[in-house]
Amino acid sequence: MFTGIITAVGRIAEAAPSAGGQKLRIEAGGLPLEDVALGDSIAVSGVCLTVVALHEDAFEVDVSQETLACAAGFERGAPVNLEKALRLADRLGGHLVSGHVDARGTVERFEAAGDNRLLEIAVPQELGKYIARKGSVTVDGVSLTVNSVEAAAFTVNLIPHTLAHTNLGRLTRGAFVNIEIDLLARYVERMFDADSRG
Repeated sequence: MFTGIITAVGRIAEAAPSAGGQKLRIEAGGLPLEDVALGDSIAVSGVCLTVVALHEDAFEVDVSQETLACAAGFERGAPVNLEKALRLADRLGGHLVSGHVDARGTVERFEAAGDNRLLEIAVPQELGKYIARKGSVTVDGVSLTVNSVEAAAFTVNLIPHTLAHTNLGRLTRGAFVNIEIDLLARYVERMFDADSRG
């Protein structure tokens, strides 16, 4: 589990095809690796990945074809948001994030709003019902509060701190981002679905 509070922005140094998908070597960008062990989980732009090799200032992960089919941003040279897995004693500054990306979203608008930026993202139609005004959503691993939602598009407000300390400040119209809806929305739907079936 993660919180959606980004610790560092790294960079994909190498991206090579593998039998099961892709192998990535990721420069840690200041993410402390001293307490990271092989087999630990790190969220890479919102995707929970397992560390398979460690270097002084980088780590390696394998990305499956399934993940590549629904996630974006794993090209060589791409900046990536990094967060280590949550420990039970850690503060929950964002919201509970699983690191299981639901789909790619598409940036529709990215425009100045004073010192902030207004970001509008379109998501696949089937995800629209899970996104609620003032609810939580994860964009490229960043925990954000939804400002408004209409059908299958929503807006969020990015403050200067978020723009400076994540990869979201580099977005452009038409860019793809990784979207994870709030876990609570999934569980609520499942409960109602189970009740309706008796």
